[in-house]
Amino acid sequence: MLKQNRLAALCLGLMFTLLICGCGTQPATQKQEAVSSQILLASTIGPIDAGIVEALETEFQKKTGIVVRHVGAGTGATLKLAESGNFDLVMVHAKSLEEKFVADGFGTKRYDVMYNDFVLVGPSEDPAKVKGEKSISAALKKIKDSNSLFISRGDKSGTHIKELELWKTAGIQSQGSWYRIYEKGAEGNGKTLKYVDEQNAYTIMDRATCIIMKNDIKLQVLVEKDESMLNYISVIPVNPAKFPNVKNVEVMKFVDWVTSEEGQKIIRDFGKDKYGDPLFFPNSPVGKNLK
Repeated sequence: MLKQNRLAALCLGLMFTLLICGCGTQPATQKQEAVSSQILLASTIGPIDAGIVEALETEFQKKTGIVVRHVGAGTGATLKLAESGNFDLVMVHAKSLEEKFVADGFGTKRYDVMYNDFVLVGPSEDPAKVKGEKSISAALKKIKDSNSLFISRGDKSGTHIKELELWKTAGIQSQGSWYRIYEKGAEGNGKTLKYVDEQNAYTIMDRATCIIMKNDIKLQVLVEKDESMLNYISVIPVNPAKFPNVKNVEVMKFVDWVTSEEGQKIIRDFGKDKYGDPLFFPNSPVGKNLK
């Protein structure tokens, strides 16, 4: 039954982004060996869309022979999927939800892996006059006071949770005709950003998505580098004491590798060649000391 449940988890691609590889035919014994050296990762969508998840999976497989397959969803949905015990590892970016996941016994420990930051983007006309503001709280107040359209992802993803935290810190109720929830926000940052661009509105978005899509949208980065907008991404092994079927040995090999100098250098350099700027920064204890 547990194996059937794990296979069923792979079928969630009908609802989320599911990447499956290695579909060729092979003897039954080889299939069993392949499955035994395979990790199922439930990941927040942003790092998947940016390409860093696939890059890490590819290099890890080259190094160890262990295959990592992933499903993408918002952080809230990702953790809910992992609570079923059908995944081995999660990659997420909402500390409050992560800590609850561990405290409730579903995960073992949070491991810092990487970070980037969120930015406030909006139309070049900037009707709320927020460009150049050093404080995101001041910028959000201007958006509300000017009744300028702000679009939220609204899906309990890490991006949405960060946005809600910023409104709360600013002491602002994000309600009214000026505040709109995107009904397809759960489909990811890319689609949300395109919709915001079409509506000529403001939103909070991770910088990596903005860099990747900079040639496809007219939106401008208007407020950035407020420390409260940092976006920390971590991995959490699913708890083998609660779910004995999880591949904890393989998971810890991945955790050790992705937080090592080798894994952290891949994160440090990812995106530089293609976009001219890094999309993420290493954040493990080793990675923080990389030059």
